Amino acid sequence: MRLAAALVGAALLGGCSMAPTPADYQAIVAAPDRTDADRKTDERRKPAELLAFTGVRPGMRVLDMGAGGGYSTELMARAVGPSGSVWGQDSAEAGDRARQSFDARLKSPVMKNVSRVEQPFDNPIPPGVRDLDLITFFFFYHDTTYMGVDRAKMDAALFAALKPGGILVIADHSARVGDDATVGKTFHRIEESTVKREVQAAGFRFVEEGDFLRNPDDPRNTLVFRSPVPVDEFVLKFQKP
Repeated sequence: MRLAAALVGAALLGGCSMAPTPADYQAIVAAPDRTDADRKTDERRKPAELLAFTGVRPGMRVLDMGAGGGYSTELMARAVGPSGSVWGQDSAEAGDRARQSFDARLKSPVMKNVSRVEQPFDNPIPPGVRDLDLITFFFFYHDTTYMGVDRAKMDAALFAALKPGGILVIADHSARVGDDATVGKTFHRIEESTVKREVQAAGFRFVEEGDFLRNPDDPRNTLVFRSPVPVDEFVLKFQKP
């Protein structure tokens, strides 16, 4: 089993053009050089399912929005392999801890195809970058609601940066119906319908929703970092026509 996983991982890193299978994504997550801290994060993020939902594959050009310490950026780098490119975006307001964590990751050989991008959220695309295949925005869209970000401008920039048919995947902590974008700072949540409405207003077409991070028992009225139960989280896929 270990040998099979290693062979699958090697095929991905070698830039295989075949569409990845669920086993391929499992092999990425199981890579022996991933850190213990990342494996701990895996317990709540279900990275194999999330990678499969995005459809990321070797050779893709990917922008990871709100990259923070680079957890998801590294997963994308592993998935696109050396024939692909990944940009990990964060604003100048990102904390030193996140910046230092990302910079430490960049020393790993698996991150050779990654560039750290320091750009404001409402102007997030680095100069010269266009025709992206995929943009990921994991668990940070809600933060833009209290950071003074022009989200309409941000979403329009993401739309423009993707090639026709390109994909945007947003995952975030779910707020209660009616909370809209008002609890980003207090609960670190956002209402799912708010994200759909804002992103579709930029021209995106809603494609599908993943249910693998859902928890209907979450009352959605607590700070996510102190929730007594697993947080209810939505995962949305949009496409540029």
